[in-house]
Amino acid sequence: MTSQYERELRHVLAGIPAGVEAVIRSCSTVEKQRMRLVIQRPFLVVRAAGSGIEGSGDLLALRGDISFPIEVKTTKSKKIYLSGRTLEQYNALVYEGERCGLMPLYAHRLKGVRGDSWRIFRVETSTLEGRLRVLARRIPPLPKTRKNRAFIDWDQGMPLNEFINIVCQQNQHSPTLEYIQKRSTTDAMPREVSEVKTSILDELQRRRTVLR
Repeated sequence: MTSQYERELRHVLAGIPAGVEAVIRSCSTVEKQRMRLVIQRPFLVVRAAGSGIEGSGDLLALRGDISFPIEVKTTKSKKIYLSGRTLEQYNALVYEGERCGLMPLYAHRLKGVRGDSWRIFRVETSTLEGRLRVLARRIPPLPKTRKNRAFIDWDQGMPLNEFINIVCQQNQHSPTLEYIQKRSTTDAMPREVSEVKTSILDELQRRRTVLR
């Protein structure tokens, strides 16, 4: 059963039109528009399950600008507490994420839900750079229990349509990766220029005072 939903997510991220349309049948108009963006900017999605490589997740989504391993979970309940084998999977994702500068994701499919039934979470790591580091600011991390152990809570995740909107939207007026990066750069420039102008004015004022 899990492989069925794993295949569902794989077809969406790969931008296969029939797969995308099958998933968005009960979605709102806005959700449908967002999900269809992946058709224009698809990923190469490789099934990693059974490869024997710990930390690779169930799927590997690859594209020229970003890529990430994805661990897929499907349940009828909204919360999944990690223990035993699932905790080992999580620890392996953290290790490989840190070692390779990757941002592993969890994709949780809740059964029996109309609309967008997928939620996305990121595994927290400290070695992200470039576009992945920018993207990490937008995606919620896995929540933690009182004992500081990561778990999955569907209600706290990012809807798949919002995730696709961020990684596939090219309109600069939307909060996309490109827009966020450019905004960060332009926001920093005025402050630097302002500081330079202020220092020059202070120096000129000091010189006038000395001359007087």
